Amino acid sequence: MEFRDLRKQYQALKPEIDEALLSCAASGGFIMGPTVAEIESQLAEYVGVSHCVTCANGTDALALALDVWQIGEGDAVFVPDFTFIASAEVVVAKGATPVFVEVDPRTFNIDPDALERRIAKVKAEGRLRPRVVVAVDLFGQPADYDRIIPIVESNGLLLLEDGAQGFGGAIRGRRACSFGHIATTSFFPAKPLGCYGDGGAIFTDNADWAARARSLSLHGRGNSKYEHVAIGCNSRLDTIQAAVLKVKLKAFKDHELNDVNRVANLYNELFDGVVETPYVPEGFLSSWAQYTIKFHTVEIRDRVKADLAAKSIPSMIYYPLPMHLQPVFAQQPHDEGLSRGWGRIKVGLSIPINPYLTDAEASLVVNAIKESLTNN
Repeated sequence: MEFRDLRKQYQALKPEIDEALLSCAASGGFIMGPTVAEIESQLAEYVGVSHCVTCANGTDALALALDVWQIGEGDAVFVPDFTFIASAEVVVAKGATPVFVEVDPRTFNIDPDALERRIAKVKAEGRLRPRVVVAVDLFGQPADYDRIIPIVESNGLLLLEDGAQGFGGAIRGRRACSFGHIATTSFFPAKPLGCYGDGGAIFTDNADWAARARSLSLHGRGNSKYEHVAIGCNSRLDTIQAAVLKVKLKAFKDHELNDVNRVANLYNELFDGVVETPYVPEGFLSSWAQYTIKFHTVEIRDRVKADLAAKSIPSMIYYPLPMHLQPVFAQQPHDEGLSRGWGRIKVGLSIPINPYLTDAEASLVVNAIKESLTNN
């Protein structure tokens, strides 16, 4: 059994994928070109924004967004304490200061109440300029934008939506990657929409920001290839990845998003009364980058993980350390609430989920977990 079964997905999409790869090879065009422009247009239409700018990976997408806004030394960027390090490392790379914020233990996304407190505290201290809130759509579910957006607006901040895991999720029909002033995503193969290598994208309704992001991703290009108006970087989505994404986006829209939610609903039924299942608020749709259950203690979780491994059932701990406990951020001042919040979320275990997981495989996973809990 695979955690995110890319082999099974390839077999299901093999004719279309093979044709796309061979067509790309035959064309001789491997960088930029019409295929990249086509996937950008399709992605923007699906998300519901005016502009999509693709790039080399999701981390570059975050970094380019901060560059567009000229974030740097003395700026405070509010980042959820529970996320992949990319959400925070790009802030430090720009010379700004990440301010870690407690997350909601039910959704694992940034806690709006904690965010409001942290913004007020930074303002009162006067040492840093509050500039940006990074809201991460963790595990496939959008953050609580109903509450986050008013907080951002009332404090005059910019909202950067990190939708690396959230692509395809929605709130009352409005899709993830459309909530931020700028939003980003990743096409890492294991993401809800993944390519066959690295890839990323930036989404925005602001034409000037989109143009600047594209310029910066092409060495700060001006009106021609060899005119440069800014110090940029080399961050492009190659044509092969764009060709793969075109095939996979169609499958994602046609059936994969529905299929992965079918698997999640089956898990919810089978786990009823056994473990704490993921919380999805009313009106929210998850794209299920991960399906994460919670146990009463870390010891129980670790025992279950070991028992699953003995049966060749993969599972993952996302994430073993929150941002405020990462060695690289040891010198960063931390709020006491971070440690309290960590105690309520570190008992999670992510189990296999993907659109191609069968009912029999889901039952196998659930029964193995029930057996582990009974035996121990």
